[in-house]
Amino acid sequence: MAEIVSFRKDAERADGLLLRSLRDGVLRLVLNDPPANALSIALLEALMAELEKAGSDADVRVVVIASTGSVFSAGHDLKELTAHRVDEDQGAVFFEKSFRLCADLMLRITHLPKPVIAEIDGLATAAGCQLVASCDLAICTDTSTFCTPGVNIGLFCSTPMVAVTRAAHRKQAMEMLLTGETIDASTAKDFGLVNRIVPKQYLAQVVSKYAAVIAGKSPLTLKIGKEAFYRQLELPVEAAYDYASKVMVENMLTRDAQEGIGAFLGKRKPEWKGE
Repeated sequence: MAEIVSFRKDAERADGLLLRSLRDGVLRLVLNDPPANALSIALLEALMAELEKAGSDADVRVVVIASTGSVFSAGHDLKELTAHRVDEDQGAVFFEKSFRLCADLMLRITHLPKPVIAEIDGLATAAGCQLVASCDLAICTDTSTFCTPGVNIGLFCSTPMVAVTRAAHRKQAMEMLLTGETIDASTAKDFGLVNRIVPKQYLAQVVSKYAAVIAGKSPLTLKIGKEAFYRQLELPVEAAYDYASKVMVENMLTRDAQEGIGAFLGKRKPEWKGE
């Protein structure tokens, strides 16, 4: 049976909940609140702020979200939520703030004009699994596990469900949501939650290779393509083709498309301008 992870350090929070590094166009954001890396208000706000800056930072081409410790993220901080049950409204305002902020973070990832890769080593549960499902790509170790266990404690994973059902196949997503059981990395790949599974010692290397390959593409083309990918998913197939055809025309008229095609035909390396 899936374990509900709710542990948290008793000590007062210190700075450094989110570690940031930028190298060769790849921004690494590392959740740094072990043992659970719970998505507290503080950590959610820190992630939101970094992603907002990354969206307009020309030096950032790809974002990687990773973590420290053996838990990628245990999802919402249950102790933080429970502490607000003594409020006059029994916590309703705080609950709304927490779930809305988490939803906004997932939407920020989707709408970010830069690709986002989840680097998972350990357990991703509830909103932590939602975070994995929301990223554009997900690469995990062979010992990583995933679950949406809210049903086990009387709190259905309704907001994680939004991202999980858009990443995993429908019946597999329902299996996770209804049983609350933990699935291993291989099953997560079969379900569609992750792209690749690698041994722990090679995780950072493989993620870095993916990030470097993507960072070498035209940033404008990546922006156009990511936006189009998510928009066409919600359209009927005929409308999706109409929309995608218009995007192709607009993309074809950019300088980067002209440069890229010219470089291909001329058998040289393209020089991207982001225009």
